Amino acid sequence: MPGMVLFGRRWAIASDDLVFPGFFELSLRVVWWIGILTLYLLHRGKLDCAGGVLLSSYLIVLIVLLAVIICTLTAIVCVSMKGTICNPGPRKSMAKLLYIRLALFLPEMGWASLGAAWIADDIQCDKTVVNGIIATVVVSWIIIVSTVVTIIVVFDPLGGKMAPYSSAGPNHLDSHESSQLLNGLKTAATSVWETRIKLLCCCVGKDDHTRVAFSSTAELFSTYFSDTDLVPSDIAAGLTLLHQQQDNIRNSQEPDEVISHSPGPPQEADLDAELENCHHYMQFAAAAYGWPLYIYRNPFTGLCKIGGDCCRTRTAEYDLVGGDQLSCHFGSILQTTGLQYRDFIHISFHDKVYELPFLVALDHRKESVVVAVRGTMSLQDILTDLSAESEDLNLECGVQDCSAHKGISQAARYVYQRLINDGILSQAFSIAPEYRLVVVGHSLGAGAAALLAIMLRSSYPQLRCYAFSPPRGLLSKSLYEHSKNFTVSLVLGKDIIPRLSVTNLEDLKKRILRVIAHCNKPKYKILLRGCWYELFGGDPDNLPTELDGGAQGHLTQPLLGEQSLLTHGSPTYSFSSDSPLESPAKYPHLYPPGRIIHLEEEGTSGRFCRAAARYSARWAHESQFSKILIGPKMLTDHMPDVLMKALDSVVSDRAAYVFCPPGGGSNVDVVVSSYHGLGV
Repeated sequence: MPGMVLFGRRWAIASDDLVFPGFFELSLRVVWWIGILTLYLLHRGKLDCAGGVLLSSYLIVLIVLLAVIICTLTAIVCVSMKGTICNPGPRKSMAKLLYIRLALFLPEMGWASLGAAWIADDIQCDKTVVNGIIATVVVSWIIIVSTVVTIIVVFDPLGGKMAPYSSAGPNHLDSHESSQLLNGLKTAATSVWETRIKLLCCCVGKDDHTRVAFSSTAELFSTYFSDTDLVPSDIAAGLTLLHQQQDNIRNSQEPDEVISHSPGPPQEADLDAELENCHHYMQFAAAAYGWPLYIYRNPFTGLCKIGGDCCRTRTAEYDLVGGDQLSCHFGSILQTTGLQYRDFIHISFHDKVYELPFLVALDHRKESVVVAVRGTMSLQDILTDLSAESEDLNLECGVQDCSAHKGISQAARYVYQRLINDGILSQAFSIAPEYRLVVVGHSLGAGAAALLAIMLRSSYPQLRCYAFSPPRGLLSKSLYEHSKNFTVSLVLGKDIIPRLSVTNLEDLKKRILRVIAHCNKPKYKILLRGCWYELFGGDPDNLPTELDGGAQGHLTQPLLGEQSLLTHGSPTYSFSSDSPLESPAKYPHLYPPGRIIHLEEEGTSGRFCRAAARYSARWAHESQFSKILIGPKMLTDHMPDVLMKALDSVVSDRAAYVFCPPGGGSNVDVVVSSYHGLGV
């Protein structure tokens, strides 16, 4: 539900968020109360010492105070369990209960201070009683400090501006007032987000690129969050419900089985060839991460293998063009790629906003000059990722509407200028003029590699690009179609990054609003069952995903509950369409690069067990990645080490299939399964 309004301002917590913290404090208070009561009843005869009257009075008042607090907490927990996310009516008394609870902190703080003062006077009483008083004072101050920290966490800097809207409601504001409110909120939110980002990235630097990235990131966050009145737990509940809803739809649908004589021998052969190329070039994309990824992949032996390179004195043969600040990186790169030091033309780990590390090497096995761009590894890279507005590119590729992700295009332009202006590619092709150029990268590096390939192709017509787990919000439609001629993208499972764009995030926000408005279960039940489902699985049919008897697919107007979660005048909602939402002009619909190979997990391998996971590979259309899928592997599927293991599995399985086809036949029909609307 919308955040609570207390003391005339909105807070980043809802009235149904107090079940778990309230129950935790209630349990602690009850145990504490029982312990103090037991201590007093068993040892009250030993309080006839000097100062014993004060301690006896302290314990009696504390027992009474704790009893009142326990009653208040019980009422808070019970009221917080009522209603649903979009029906806060049964919880209308929550504000009064919280005022009472906060008022009780005053005598509690005073009594804890008195207890600390009495203990400091070194009262000579029974040791057990004194130790009990000390424990009581310590627990009191721990709870007080925890409460202060909680208040700081749930404090909303924009709460003063949101309170008038939250109290008046959307129907009490005319269009002019609504527009003024929304513009004021966006301006204030941008300022708040920029301050937060600067504090978080205080060590990044203060050059022009960094300041531009701060502003771009702040504007993105303010644009995305300022038009809804959701608290973090609402988003968590919505994601939980969406995951169950996706699984429920997938389990209830019969897959369309389309039997054909394979996608054609040329396409299957092309898939096998491209998979083998991906398997080979993924080593270079992983090597660009340097020693952190190598140590992560080889936790027991990695440091021993590259330790000598970390401490070795640099010699002339290790001096590469721009090859400074290599430290342990060079050893890990040699181990990952299997190349010799003389095969490397350039290695750079220079890392700033819009400036990515990259390496250039001669790959004699494939007769190619490989340019590998590193993915996200630092705060600077994250700022590059989050500079998500679109910018026009000046390209010589004969394509109209050459626009792309601003941050990634600037990073690609930096690498392009280094390669051309510093003569790096000229040096490489002077050594191996018959080789072809191959550009690779993972994640952010994949996006930069795809744009770099577009920039270089006019000079190198035979160029190829392999983008591993690239971001979706990268290229305009025309550039996406153009990149199919020379770019292959590889996506694993439910990886969120190839599905991540501003328009897809807007669509996700719309789906979250709709699913929590449909649900008639209290939030604490949604979160409890959601945690169980994520950890241990189960049947999503038994979990709340929609209103009883509701026809979710036939709704064309937002529910009243959805309207309560939207800032009045917000353009977020598109009443008559389930397509991804229109974004502002600076955030148009963008696409992933090239043709896409999708590695799908076959069957289920458990929530956390990956050892038995098996994958199948197929060509996929970009529309299958037009929605963000929720699941426990949406993040882990993006990790480069997981992608490398999946590639190893797919390539070895397909090789075994070629050598040992079932039944000895060679012409085998292929069964393709597709699920409508899920992109899986």
